[in-house]
Amino acid sequence: MLPRWPRGPLPCLQHRGQELKQQADEPTPVGNYHQKKEEEHSLLDKLTHQLQELAMSISRENITEIGELTEREEDDDSAEGDEEEDDDDEEESKESGGEEEETQEEEKQGNESHLQATSKEYTAVGNFTAQQAGDLTFKKGEILLIIEKKPDGWWIAKNAKGNKGLVPKTYLEPYHKEDGQESSEEGSEENVDVGDETAEELEVKQRTGSHWSAVRKALSEQINTVDVLTTMGAIPTGFRPSTLFQLLEEGNQFRASYFLQPELAPSQLAFRDLMWDAKTGTIRSRPSHVSLILTLWSCKMIPLPELSIQVLSRHVRLCLFDGNKVLSNIHTVRATWQPKKPRTWTFSPQVTGILPCLLDGDCFLRSNSLSPDLGILFELGISYIRNSTGERGELSCGWVFLKLFDASGIPIPAKTYELFLNGGTPYEKGVEVDRSVSRRAHGSVFHQMMMMRRQPQLLVKLRSLNRRSRNILSLLPEILIGSMCCIHLLIFYRQILGDVLLKGRMSMQSADFISNPVLATFPKLLEQPDVMDALRSSWAEKESTLKRSEKRDGEFLKAVFLLVYHDCVVPLLHSTFLPPFRWAEEETEAARWKVIADFLKQNQENKGALQALLSPDGVHEPFDISEQTYDFLGEIRKKAA
Repeated sequence: MLPRWPRGPLPCLQHRGQELKQQADEPTPVGNYHQKKEEEHSLLDKLTHQLQELAMSISRENITEIGELTEREEDDDSAEGDEEEDDDDEEESKESGGEEEETQEEEKQGNESHLQATSKEYTAVGNFTAQQAGDLTFKKGEILLIIEKKPDGWWIAKNAKGNKGLVPKTYLEPYHKEDGQESSEEGSEENVDVGDETAEELEVKQRTGSHWSAVRKALSEQINTVDVLTTMGAIPTGFRPSTLFQLLEEGNQFRASYFLQPELAPSQLAFRDLMWDAKTGTIRSRPSHVSLILTLWSCKMIPLPELSIQVLSRHVRLCLFDGNKVLSNIHTVRATWQPKKPRTWTFSPQVTGILPCLLDGDCFLRSNSLSPDLGILFELGISYIRNSTGERGELSCGWVFLKLFDASGIPIPAKTYELFLNGGTPYEKGVEVDRSVSRRAHGSVFHQMMMMRRQPQLLVKLRSLNRRSRNILSLLPEILIGSMCCIHLLIFYRQILGDVLLKGRMSMQSADFISNPVLATFPKLLEQPDVMDALRSSWAEKESTLKRSEKRDGEFLKAVFLLVYHDCVVPLLHSTFLPPFRWAEEETEAARWKVIADFLKQNQENKGALQALLSPDGVHEPFDISEQTYDFLGEIRKKAA
């Protein structure tokens, strides 16, 4: 879709918007926070309402003028036809006079405007939803009568019901009544194809299983705030409320802990993705349709919000996607950036000690989906807080879809991909992240190359698997995305799960609760990455003291892992000194890591957590025995729901 420009001068409203923007840059005292927030919201609602009324009035005036012009031309044509029947000489004079008038009109139109009055029918090649007042909503295949063609790419059209409004010309093709077939418009603007993954390749599919309807309500609650920020110029026009964040907030079904639980077979008598291998004495490996490792390299030329918005976190969320719905958990990787290059995001920075799993750009991916449209959806996002009101939110800075199979069903090659970002949401089409650097730029080849270099983009590398990596990934659930630095801990959990559910159960028909703190609490670590890092650090320290023969003994390693888990994770989860985990709160994250670091240091000095647990200084929250038991039927019921 072509970029959209203002439709008329609005000096008064623009002046008011500038005043509002200046007010947004000034921090507000905490005491009158709610009052200021209510005043700002009411003022912004009033401003938005005025803009909508003004846009509607301008649209009506344009349509009325075009209608009068068309009627006037038809009357002139009929009058000329009557005169032609009466006198041949008058016909010639009228024709010459008509030609002079037409020449004058063309010159006048060339000087004043580029409007072209037409009455040609066009067919819609896709669905379009009105973005603001004055737009016309239509569906694919609908026939529209074009009243006026504007040079900015937005035409005035009328549908079969008589409704008029503005429509994008990129959604239309000429309609031929003779053969009933559609043909592409010969004089249409050429689009610059960037990579294999652009918004034009993703059709807006309306299916019953789409997750777009699930998040539409949540997004609509935030759209007013985003519209206000866009009107103020605080964020680029392609920014939207984060779609994947809203899915995470909807419930547990898009979190890693959901996909980590075993799944029952259709018979309900055995597990579908967890089987025991009697020969090896451990769980059986299960290959999947898609099994790969990817590395997030960097993000370049990402637009910056203005100073009225404070950015708390820059991150990339990724998941499996088929163009219609999310097919896996949503994995988040936090990016780092340098003050000298604020528009460039990087991953996996050099740190002292272990790399936090939240910053690890190496990710594994497994899926058994047979969809030919299967791919990876990347959404770049920021967590922000408004300086004027203290309001927090999540914004999408752009998204891109990397399809994993070509048209022949062959997997795409393992290499580095330079993916150019799309604006809007994954369910929108033809939206630019920042229209000031549109990829449909005109001009010389050199100018277009320079514009392409300024496009927001994501660099990601797909890595081929060797035999060892493939064997390791085959022990994980069939559908899961996660960090490579935690994969050995996930395998320990799966092996303990197999021991408890398959090997150690006296009767397979027993549905009693299983007393096992590891199985009961380990899924919580996937939502608390700092505690997961504490477990990684403790295990790495313990593993460095083991002998080579001990490392080759799987049963011995599981026993040692259980001891490390009980010494590290269980006390931390019940410590009263550890604040609750909150996303993108720097003070809370720093306080949590200080408590974790002090606890690990104390464990190292005392060679275990027993002394800290028995110390009168240690205070822990009470817990019920049910919190330390694993109800696998309950977890499966949650998964089914």
